[in-house]
Amino acid sequence: MSTDPILLVAGEWLGAASGLLGVLTITAFVRRWGIRFRLVGITSFTVLLSLSCLAFAVSYRPQITVEGAVRVQVVYDNGSDLVVATTPADLDAATARASVEQVARNLSRSGRTTPEGLVRVRLRAVERVAPGLSRPLVVAEATRNFADGTVSVAGSAAATP
Repeated sequence: MSTDPILLVAGEWLGAASGLLGVLTITAFVRRWGIRFRLVGITSFTVLLSLSCLAFAVSYRPQITVEGAVRVQVVYDNGSDLVVATTPADLDAATARASVEQVARNLSRSGRTTPEGLVRVRLRAVERVAPGLSRPLVVAEATRNFADGTVSVAGSAAATP
């Protein structure tokens, strides 16, 4: 898991600042300063900022890039076991295999309710059969196994039913 060191340092500094502001706020209430209620808001906001920086730094996961892949747009995700991405029809087979692998590796398990832990990722293109008539064509397909983290890729050029 990769974290951004700047966000960690900022979270630590903001945490220290919120501690000092907390002490200042308590002092303001004891001495009945006129600014005491503003200090409550400033302290609360600083605590919120520090926790947000730390949470984002810990949870951030950069996108995985596969050599030879191009960015493709996900057009369908049922949230369980199927993801479909679209690509131009003239994409070569090696680029299609790399692109579908990249999409599969960047999937997150959170929220997926597949009992086997497998998610199919299809890369599809639209083939023009005749003027005004087209059919979807599965260019490549990958299966992501969340149990062991493996991705198996299969190239294809068959029309989807």
